[in-house]
Amino acid sequence: MKQRITYIVHDPESFNPTSLIVKGDTFSINGADAAKEHRITFSLSELPQEITKYLDRCHELHIRWVSERPYAPIAPFVARVSPGFHAFFTPLKTGDTNICPLLRTFDENFLCESPEHDFTVMPVLSERFSMSSSLQFYSLLPDLKHFVQYLHYRVICPPLDGLHEYSSECMIPNAASSPLSPLLSASYLDMDYDAISHALTISAFWAREPMDGSWTETITLNSKGGSIEIGVLSNENNPDPEDLAFSGFLTVLGQDDEPKPTHFQTPSRHHPLPPTNELTFTTGFSYPAGLHPTLELTLSSPAYAPIAPPNPTCKLHTHITLPSSLFIDKYQFSDPLFLQSHNLKSLRSISGATDLEAPEWVISQWGSAALFELSFPSESSQTSSPQSPLEGSSNTNFTVSIPLHTRYLPPSKVGGADSARVTVPYPVVFWACHTDSGTKQSASPFDRVHLGYEALFGPKTMFVHVPPAARDAPTLKLKGGPKKFGGGQSRLVAELNVPVLETKNAAVVEWGTVGVVVAAFLGLCWVLFRGNSPDGKAVKSMKGKGKLEDVVQGREKKNE
Repeated sequence: MKQRITYIVHDPESFNPTSLIVKGDTFSINGADAAKEHRITFSLSELPQEITKYLDRCHELHIRWVSERPYAPIAPFVARVSPGFHAFFTPLKTGDTNICPLLRTFDENFLCESPEHDFTVMPVLSERFSMSSSLQFYSLLPDLKHFVQYLHYRVICPPLDGLHEYSSECMIPNAASSPLSPLLSASYLDMDYDAISHALTISAFWAREPMDGSWTETITLNSKGGSIEIGVLSNENNPDPEDLAFSGFLTVLGQDDEPKPTHFQTPSRHHPLPPTNELTFTTGFSYPAGLHPTLELTLSSPAYAPIAPPNPTCKLHTHITLPSSLFIDKYQFSDPLFLQSHNLKSLRSISGATDLEAPEWVISQWGSAALFELSFPSESSQTSSPQSPLEGSSNTNFTVSIPLHTRYLPPSKVGGADSARVTVPYPVVFWACHTDSGTKQSASPFDRVHLGYEALFGPKTMFVHVPPAARDAPTLKLKGGPKKFGGGQSRLVAELNVPVLETKNAAVVEWGTVGVVVAAFLGLCWVLFRGNSPDGKAVKSMKGKGKLEDVVQGREKKNE
């Protein structure tokens, strides 16, 4: 087992290197205000058999879980995916390929029967880019409680009889009491496996220490073997825009007697915005929504820092993830005027459940994903007339709207609500920029890959990520427009109430429909039979026709 623990200090000026202490096989850090990534690599022989039997079915498997809680990114940990649970999977060509039981260790309520039934096929627009799985699964997942309990009872404290009997020391009242409880406060969790290395890598990231904001902990090398490498680093200025530079201290437990100073730089595909660029975005639905809601992305930047790309080669994109209850009509986005009216440039890719007519209960796949290229205002237009200014706001705001459609949802039970709540995770917003480094953008040891959208770009693409707004904000009102909801909230999700049929009124609707059809049929029959009667409208119209001919003939004689 190999471990790599990386601390990225937020404020290098206030960090004191004397807080790092190495004694034998022990490393201590005291009061460090830093982000932290903990990466552990297991060989298959170190994992329980109930996990390895599913990994043996995979050519590659990449799991990405992201918390719904906002967090502040810091280089090199800036790459994002939408909040929730993502699984990117390529099965082996032969044998059983069902990994749904493994995915349900995160949530036993996942709607996952088999990859063939529930997964979607991932598009690849760039054939040169090989780092792409073939299938994708997604589900909302607010926390990791079920996964922590599973690891506790199946890995840390396996049952004594191999089934359900545990020692009294292993029993815990809830996930927060487990030694793995720090995972409950993680900003994101990644798991990666491939059949070539036969190794499972688990990475957890915390934007800050969850209790008091600073890390005070002791790390000890296990006597059973393995290795632990610890880095305490800070970001440095770097003249090369395609690289990230770091300085700090590295320690290999069991080999180093003290932290060793280091300074290095590494290429990276994923970058934060430049310090002078304060662009953020919020997401929400415009109201009233109805059955054809509009998802709005509001880009916001201080008035003194207009919305502008990091360099001239950059294009603004968003990658959205939708549940099966919502869908995109891709044919709408073939009209240039329609795109322009919504501040969109193009729909670059769409995959998943895109049937325009199917109700929600016949859709087996988890939903759909789409990549849009967005418009953004020119610097001159922002200076002269900022887009959609908010009352009392000093920011420049630019709104992009994406029309969606809801599927017919199952009716509610007797006494249930007349609407259903649909939750959509925040999309990912980023600048895709062209690089000049060789034939392929180099990878960093810190880069997150398999995010669901890299394969939609060429290998010489660099991603500069726009963070979502992470602060609570009151409901705002645009000048001369309707109220807006869903921006700047404490959860990175947008919620929508969709009308559904109440079961208690189903009989009224059914008999009412029958009554309307019968009444319309009788009315039609009355009109037809009355029209054919001698004193009906048809006869009267014929009489009127004769009078009309007399009038016409009289006009003709007058003209002669």
